[in-house]
Amino acid sequence: MKLAVDLHIHSGLSPCAEFTMTPNNIINMAKLKGLDAIAITDHNSLKNIEVFLKVANKNDIICIPGVEITTKEEVHVLGYFETIESVREFQRIIDMHLPRDKNNKEMFGNQLIYDENDNIIGEEQMLLSRSIGLSLEEIIDEIRKLNGIPIPAHINRNRFSIISNLGFINPELKINAIEICGYGDLKSVEKLCPNFESYNKIYSSDAHSLGQILEREFFVEVERQSIKCIINALEKSNK
Repeated sequence: MKLAVDLHIHSGLSPCAEFTMTPNNIINMAKLKGLDAIAITDHNSLKNIEVFLKVANKNDIICIPGVEITTKEEVHVLGYFETIESVREFQRIIDMHLPRDKNNKEMFGNQLIYDENDNIIGEEQMLLSRSIGLSLEEIIDEIRKLNGIPIPAHINRNRFSIISNLGFINPELKINAIEICGYGDLKSVEKLCPNFESYNKIYSSDAHSLGQILEREFFVEVERQSIKCIINALEKSNK
């Protein structure tokens, strides 16, 4: 079966996201748009994942635990996980390596933690938009150790992408998929990435507001509707 998905959405925990990006608002918008599954991928944090899983479960939509890490090279990498145990362990790794710089809300924005009724129950104090102290290869290894899937984010953009920051995709990286977002220069990427056709591609919104969440535009082929089957579909290698 084919599932309509958007696997790159930010909640209000990301300082650059709008205040409307609460658990119930995002889940309800995803349902209105006809999506079967979404992933929450906040910058350098998974602290809203568990509440999103609860709200998604109540509304019969799949929510995949995710995160968008900024590596030491300022490359954005998505990580997707299957279990809560992996989410908690990866959060522990982030906490070890995120610089201890406090967020300036007036300058960078709020970093909000919610309950399942969209009440704000906390704020992340450390600035989440910083690079963490691990390289691209090290982040990929840490995600892999937890049976997660690493995917370089928005590779067709001219900021914070593996192509813009490193100039190429090392074929030795332990990745099988790359992400393409709605805007950006894809033709230039193909020229700089000789193995472009060998990677699975996911197309996502990188939504920071409700209106940016995808319609039924990108699909994954799965055996059944589950987090495990979607993650397995992302991991299938074309190599």
